[in-house]
Amino acid sequence: MNNVKVTLKEEDIPKQWYNILPDLPKPLPPPIDPSTKEPVKPDKLLRIFGKELIMQEVSQERWVNIPEEVRDVYRLWRPTPLYRAKRLEEALKTPAKIYYKWEGVSPPGSHKPNTAVAQAYYLMKEGIQRAVTETGAGQWGSALAFGCMLFGMKATVYMVRASYNQKPYRKLMMQLYGAEIYPSPSEKTNSGRKFLKENPEHPGSLGIAISEAIEDVITHTDAKYSLGSVLNHVLLHQTVIGLEAKKQFELIDEYPDIVIGCIGGGSSFSGTFWPFYYDKVSKNKDVRFIAVEPTAAPSITKGIYTYDHGDTARLTPLIKMFTLGHDFIPPPIHAGGLRYHGKAPTLCLLADEKKVEVRSYNQVEVFDAARLFINTEGIISAPEPNHSIKAVIDEAIKCKERNEEKVILFNLCGHGHFDMKAYEDHLEKKLLPYEYPKEKVEESIKKLKDLYPWIRTNKI
Repeated sequence: MNNVKVTLKEEDIPKQWYNILPDLPKPLPPPIDPSTKEPVKPDKLLRIFGKELIMQEVSQERWVNIPEEVRDVYRLWRPTPLYRAKRLEEALKTPAKIYYKWEGVSPPGSHKPNTAVAQAYYLMKEGIQRAVTETGAGQWGSALAFGCMLFGMKATVYMVRASYNQKPYRKLMMQLYGAEIYPSPSEKTNSGRKFLKENPEHPGSLGIAISEAIEDVITHTDAKYSLGSVLNHVLLHQTVIGLEAKKQFELIDEYPDIVIGCIGGGSSFSGTFWPFYYDKVSKNKDVRFIAVEPTAAPSITKGIYTYDHGDTARLTPLIKMFTLGHDFIPPPIHAGGLRYHGKAPTLCLLADEKKVEVRSYNQVEVFDAARLFINTEGIISAPEPNHSIKAVIDEAIKCKERNEEKVILFNLCGHGHFDMKAYEDHLEKKLLPYEYPKEKVEESIKKLKDLYPWIRTNKI
């Protein structure tokens, strides 16, 4: 059982984040102001986002220094361990070597504090009193509440109503960290009241929760918006995951052939694979990147690559991404963090350029995979990384069939301790294998094109 756990020292916490923008195969399409049809100027975003975060969003600097105050908080849980899943390998009888970066050791239990702490720090330095956000499964809301608590700020969280009801202990965690939480759609905003009037039992969506958070920010002067995924600065902060993993592989003289991660907005996967992508473009490393999404919210596998809003009420600029349409309302699957209509623009560009492979699974098969992982490795993972585990198992079986000794890395981005209802439903065979119909996507995209006839797929 050699190399089961690979650890680093505190001084190995990265001192810089890696920014992929200079290394993309083509320039990232800019956000568009729908009223002018022109690229949004960074200063127009100042009413919503913190100044330093906007600067990082558009930066072309490949390496961005991590403030020592942020690294000091990182020391509470970083560096995170890299494990080899030997028992899973043995159960699969595969020659593949399977490694996972275990981000569930953070105080809130996921990878999300890597950016939450950074964002709270920058907003605090700017003199902002309150950070406002949305959350799906509750991991991002928990993380932002945690970061704001440490830097003496208030946090307001709009939590997708389906998850608010499914995961009450996530709500309690946020409250313990000092945050105020509202089920979205809520009675607190005009956009929330509109959706509740249409459907008093509305399950909510990340798009609606984003609309409420942004409306809160633009109608109050004490707050700025914090986003937990999708945008460049968020993914940048997550690269501590991949940068640490590279060092850990150096210690055991290994290197991954395949890097796998789940995608909702794309932050945990991007934070893992970006540093290895840098090796691929700068050192010609031969490595595959596989992103996994749910069949219930298949933004890349069934969506259209075009400009769309990041929120349902159309308060955000238009961004180029694979989208199911900003009015997408997802089925109430347990992987709340993956129920988003779009994906990170950088990830979408790389997927469109065939630099990243994307596949989708339904929640029944991913929980089946999670059961095998639990029974071999003992960790109860969150519903989101269960999608990664399913892809890892599939790749490991292919290695067995081909007798290939590949090294597989995946990001186990959070624990499932607050997801027991999902596992109960799985054990009782109540989970449904939701598949989002292609006709629904086409219907949403038609509405988008009717709204903005100047938008064309793959063009502006």
